[in-house]
Amino acid sequence: MRRQLSPVEAYRRVDFDARVSGAGPAELVHLCYEHLVAALGTAIHADRKGDNGLKSRSLTRALTAITALHLGVSGSSEIAAALNQLYDAARRTVLDSAVTFDAPSLQALRADFAEIGQALLAHR
Repeated sequence: MRRQLSPVEAYRRVDFDARVSGAGPAELVHLCYEHLVAALGTAIHADRKGDNGLKSRSLTRALTAITALHLGVSGSSEIAAALNQLYDAARRTVLDSAVTFDAPSLQALRADFAEIGQALLAHR
């Protein structure tokens, strides 16, 4: 049986699907960064409010974004190796917080990816 989506969650999914369908490769990468930053922020907020369900869903969304970014890395250049290392570390941070929530680590990760996302946006 499918779980009922809240109106906010349904709107978020429709918005995400619409943006993905019309995006090119660079836009998809930026969209994954946005998605990751938002999911981490929601997880931190949910932890403060004691909403474990939302926290879990948000960490899952963060992992989904990291996985999509990781799958998009190709080749064996130094840049590809650096991106793989970045995404591996991000995945470990999120997974570690699924066991023992670490808001400061997630906030630092969120800030790093927000900064990278802004830099990508500036170079379009």
